[in-house]
Amino acid sequence: MLGLMQDWPLLIHKIIDFAALQHPRREVVSRLVEGPIHRTNYRELRRRALKVAQRLERDGIKLGDRVATLAWNNHRHLEAWYGIAGLGAIYHTVNPRLFPDQIAWIMNHAEDRLAFVDLTFVPLMEALAQRLPTIERYVVFTDAAHMPATKLKNAVAYEDWIGEVDGDFRWAEFDENTAAGLCYTSGTTGNPKGVLYSHRSNLLHSLISAGLDCLPVGANSTVMPVVPMFHANSWGLAFTAPMRGAKLVMPGARLDGASVYELLETEQVDFTAAVPTVWLMLLAYLQKEGKKLSSLKSVVIGGAACPPSMIRAFEEDYGVEVRHAWGMTEMSPLGSVGSIKPMPAGATPDEVFACKVKQGWAPFGVEMKIVDGENNELPWDGKRFGRLKVAGPAIAKAYFKEERSILDDSGFFDTGDVATIDPNGYMQITDRAKDVIKSGGEWISSIDIENLAVGHPDVAEAAVIGVAHPKWDERPLLIVVPKEGKHPNTAEVLGFLEGRIAKWWMPDDMQTVTEIPHTATGKINKLRLREAFKDYKLPTG
Repeated sequence: MLGLMQDWPLLIHKIIDFAALQHPRREVVSRLVEGPIHRTNYRELRRRALKVAQRLERDGIKLGDRVATLAWNNHRHLEAWYGIAGLGAIYHTVNPRLFPDQIAWIMNHAEDRLAFVDLTFVPLMEALAQRLPTIERYVVFTDAAHMPATKLKNAVAYEDWIGEVDGDFRWAEFDENTAAGLCYTSGTTGNPKGVLYSHRSNLLHSLISAGLDCLPVGANSTVMPVVPMFHANSWGLAFTAPMRGAKLVMPGARLDGASVYELLETEQVDFTAAVPTVWLMLLAYLQKEGKKLSSLKSVVIGGAACPPSMIRAFEEDYGVEVRHAWGMTEMSPLGSVGSIKPMPAGATPDEVFACKVKQGWAPFGVEMKIVDGENNELPWDGKRFGRLKVAGPAIAKAYFKEERSILDDSGFFDTGDVATIDPNGYMQITDRAKDVIKSGGEWISSIDIENLAVGHPDVAEAAVIGVAHPKWDERPLLIVVPKEGKHPNTAEVLGFLEGRIAKWWMPDDMQTVTEIPHTATGKINKLRLREAFKDYKLPTG
C-alpha cells in the first residue's frame, strides 16, 4: 500500500519562489567586477531569473541543453543559475582556474550551447573561442556602458539581453530527477569527470546541509559564500541561503584579505565558508593590521585539511567558531561537518579540540564507512584507517557521458580518501589514497604532518610528499613556504615536530620554496610537487 500524500516535485526554482514569497526584501549584495557594490533582493532576483529563462527559450535553449557559466559570485550569476534550471536546461559551472586546454575540453565535452561570462574572463573566452564550436552565443555579465569590444560569437551585454523580454513566463514543468547542474572534477590526472546533479539531489542536499549542526543558516543570518559557485554549487549555499531566507553577500572577484574583511564588516556577515588558502590571507591581514571581527560567528573550512593553528587563531584570537568540513564534487559536495556533539561530563578543552580538527561527522543523508584492501568494513575505533566510501541521495552514481557505474556492489562510492572514524562518528582524513606515503610497509599520513608544520611560527604553508628511499621505499620530505620576513631553519622546524608525531613519521629533510602549487579548487597539487622533486635525493647518514 502506498501513502496518500501529494507528489510535490523537488525542483530548484521552488527555492527562489519561496524566497521571493516569504523573504521578498531580504538583500542580495554583490561586489561587481565593474567595481561598485550592488544591492537587490529575492523578489527582484526571481523576477530577473524568469527573464533569463524566457530569453534563453527565445535563443532556442531547451530541456537538457547545457549552458556554461564562467563567473564570480554575484547576483547576475545567481539569476542565471535559477533561470537556466527553471527552463529545464543545465547550468554548467566552468572553473576559470583550470588550464585553458582543460576548459576547452570540458566545454566541448559538455557541448555547451551558450556561455555566460564575467568581464574578467572575456579575454580567456576570446583566446579559446575558435576551439569551442558548440557555443552559439556569449552573454557578458555587464551592461551596455561596460560592454567591451569583442569578436565573440553573437556577444551581448547581459542587461541588454534580458531587457528584450518582459518576464511574463512560467517555469517549465518536468520530473524532479531531471538534470539541473554539471560540474567537472579538477582531477590532477587524466581528463576531468563531469558530475551531473539533478533537481532532486540539489534540493535534498540543501535540506540536508541547512541545519544547526551543518551550515548554521537561518532567516536572521547574513551569509557570505566566499567559496566560488564554480566549486560544487558554492558548497550548496547558492540554494541553502535562499531556502532559509538568509541575506546573501556575494564577494565577486576580490578575495584578498582586505577585500574579504571589508565585506565581512560593512555587511555584518555572521557566517561564511571557503578553502584554507582564503583564510590564510584573511588571518594574515587581521594580524598585520590589528583588526577584529565584529559580527562573524562561524566559518566552515573545507576543500583541503584545515590546520589546527588556523582553528585556534579563529576561535581564540577572534571568537569565531570553526567547523571543519569535508566533501567532494561527486557528493554535491557536503560529506561531513565538524560541529560538536554533546561531550561527556568533564570533557577537557583539549578533548573538544581533538574533535574539531577532524573533518566532522556525516549528517543524515550521507552513509559512510571505511574498508581495507579486501573491501572488508573496518571498525569505528579512531585508529584503523582505510578507504572511505559513501552513499546517499546527493552522491553521484556515474559520470556524465560514461555508462559505467562508479559504485561498488553495495552501492557505495569510493572517495579515494583514506580515513579513520572514531566511536563517536567523527571522521578524519589521513590522506588521499594516491598521496599516502608507504614506508617500510606502513602508511604515513602527509596531512597530519602538514597540519603540525604550519603551527611553527615561521611557516606559512606546508606540504609533505614521499621521496624514494633505497631501504624504506619512501620517506617523507617536508616542503614549506616561509611567513613574510621569516627564514625557517630545517633543524628548528623538524625539532618542532618531534614528540608530536611518531618517530618513524618524522620527515627526513625539509626544503623551502616561495610557493606551493595548488589545484584549481585550492588543494595542494602533490602531483606537481612530486614532479618538481623527482630527482631530489634525501640526505644519508
